[in-house]
Amino acid sequence: MTNRLVLQAITRTFQDGGNERMILDKLDLEVAEGELVAVMGPSGSGKSTFLSIAGALLEPTSGQVLIDGEAIQGKDMQELSELRLQKIGFIFQSANLIPYLKVEEQLILISKLAGTEKARAGQRAKTLLDQMGLSHRRNAYPEKLSGGERQRVAIARAFMNDPAVLFADEPTASLDASRGLDVVRMIAKQVKDQRKSAVMVTHDDRVLPLCDRVLWLENGKLITK
Repeated sequence: MTNRLVLQAITRTFQDGGNERMILDKLDLEVAEGELVAVMGPSGSGKSTFLSIAGALLEPTSGQVLIDGEAIQGKDMQELSELRLQKIGFIFQSANLIPYLKVEEQLILISKLAGTEKARAGQRAKTLLDQMGLSHRRNAYPEKLSGGERQRVAIARAFMNDPAVLFADEPTASLDASRGLDVVRMIAKQVKDQRKSAVMVTHDDRVLPLCDRVLWLENGKLITK
């Protein structure tokens, strides 16, 4: 089975009042295609740092990140930007939709940035909105959507460029229990159906049964309890 996300001996330190503080300590992680891994940990444990490094937003002090077999280290800013656009999908606590774009336009914009042909992008958007149960909302603006609908649009947008790896950062934090479960259920289904590797940082115990593995970030390492 292919591991579409691999982190090898990731270390991240920073200076704190003249002292070097260790945030991640030779952290290792492999996530197979079709697998959704939940990462938990208290505030200050390094979850945001971990997610930023894994998502090519922050450079580790040492170690290697591979996305779909491709090493991140050594790439310049433009190359990293292209990699994020083509290979990585992000879902955040807030849907972060553009207020003046309709639902379908939110998705089409992502494909346009990647240089995808217009007709192909339109078909991809239609397919994803169908899968998310949002076909009837394709011409709605974000202000007209419920919180759950906005997060479903965010999921569809994250999958728009067919990324290898998906990262979700507290995707249920702004939703009630029922909507939160629905959102994670949809993420898990898309990950399995499309054979992605996915990592979700969460504090929501209710969604853990929907994940394939649950890891805790403690003392700079990911462990199983």
